[in-house]
Amino acid sequence: MGLSEPRVRAVLDEIAAEQARVDAVEQPKLLEEVRARTTPWTPEELVAACGSGYYAAPAAIGRLLYATVRAMRPTTVIEFGTAYGFSTIHIAAALRDNGFGRVITTELHGGKAEAAWRNIQRAGVSDHVGMLVGEASRTLTTVPGPVDLLYLDGWVDFYLDVLRTVEPKLRPGALVHADDTLKFADGARAYLDHVRDPANGYVSTAIADGQGLELSSYVGAP
Repeated sequence: MGLSEPRVRAVLDEIAAEQARVDAVEQPKLLEEVRARTTPWTPEELVAACGSGYYAAPAAIGRLLYATVRAMRPTTVIEFGTAYGFSTIHIAAALRDNGFGRVITTELHGGKAEAAWRNIQRAGVSDHVGMLVGEASRTLTTVPGPVDLLYLDGWVDFYLDVLRTVEPKLRPGALVHADDTLKFADGARAYLDHVRDPANGYVSTAIADGQGLELSSYVGAP
């Protein structure tokens, strides 16, 4: 089936087109607000700040996720930051094509979660998706392990909190994919310090894709 399956392709193209239209206006506003910020964000404040934008992963990241899931053949994938379901659909389409597996995705913005679920259903991949609505470091405590792949594409300031929630459930060899680590470098610093310290049980490398991509394999705490 792949990403060219008509239902999948139609929904992905629709989300990408709307993202290009909306984010051309909304992303500069968000970046200006981020640069002006002098105090830490709360999850609720960030949801409000990002509420009018799409901020989906680039198409190349979507294809990377699809290829990774096809190759890894994971049983359980966790995604932090559903937005409108762009990356979720890429992951779920790969799980469908593998013939098994589930992605558990979590989103704090209720309106985006509802829209994402409609997109996931229209793409025909809902059988491979579970959605949690709420603050991720709380909702993800309910997800059983082992976890094969953790995809981080919410707000970078909270990557470390989410990782620490999921970390006890990561199987040895699990992949952790973190986006936007260069784009929002200040917020990502604590997370990067954690995964780049071998004492924490990771082998990690940065990939310069314009936004920042950190790929880490959990090899197990010493």
